[in-house]
Amino acid sequence: MWFLFTICTILMWSGSDLFSKMGTQPSDKLSHFKMLMAVGFVMGVHAIWQITVGGVDYQWFNFIAYLPVSAMYIISMMFGYMGLRYIELSISSPICNSSGAMVALMCFVFLKQTMPPLALVAVILISLGIFLLALFEKLDADKERSEAVDRKYEKSVLAIVFPVLYLIIDAMGTFLDGLYFDFAMPEIFYTGITEETVEVVCNISYELTFMVVGILSAVYVLGIKKDKITLKNDKFKGVAAVFETIGQFTYVFALSGNAIVAAPAIGSYTVFSVLWSHLFLKEKLQKKQYFVIGMVLIGVILLAILDM
Repeated sequence: MWFLFTICTILMWSGSDLFSKMGTQPSDKLSHFKMLMAVGFVMGVHAIWQITVGGVDYQWFNFIAYLPVSAMYIISMMFGYMGLRYIELSISSPICNSSGAMVALMCFVFLKQTMPPLALVAVILISLGIFLLALFEKLDADKERSEAVDRKYEKSVLAIVFPVLYLIIDAMGTFLDGLYFDFAMPEIFYTGITEETVEVVCNISYELTFMVVGILSAVYVLGIKKDKITLKNDKFKGVAAVFETIGQFTYVFALSGNAIVAAPAIGSYTVFSVLWSHLFLKEKLQKKQYFVIGMVLIGVILLAILDM
């Protein structure tokens, strides 16, 4: 079953990328808050269902214990949603999913862990690729400053800043996750968790935190800003939220079934995000951008291989 869960996670998360982009209007400055609302609602419903109907024995102290990790993941996703207003999905997704390189660097610097030669090559490829993509975006922005361009693909510094913020903060979440599991989890941070249920309980904590963020976003968008949610403009946000939640759920079972194979396979879902962006969004890039994205994807795949 773990293989089916792995395939499902890859399809769901790459699909979430696609529908998040389709649901993002470049002119809507509140678009990322609306995405947080949608994901928060769906994840909240799923978490409550698991605790009630699903019968998961959930201790509410774990919500607080896991909060720092949940916060890192959610903040990173917020920046990812913000970036979709400015940049093509085929560029954004490889950058966002390069957080593994940042985690490797953090483990090397802070935990004094050694880095295999192949990992060093991967980190160099990803880092160089992100730098070159940022440089290309800046040069294009300067070139097109006086030209009328489609705002959906507006070239600016923000186009790269938001995905980079995503990868940095997401990497911090992954790094904290590792610290929690390896050092603090058994006696200090969690209560009522067995080795078999730790992933499920942490996932519920994450989903409940997202629910709180979704409620706060709704208060801001609907109450303070007096904006509206319409089926015409926001239907794809709901689809993206469902895909994201299903992917998160199947991810837990894929890892619990065969983590050593499932984790690197799932990490490569960004390849499918790039594929969907070309098939369904008809995104077209310059040859130099294709080349650099290929560098980043190779780096991501190398990191995935090292996890096997």
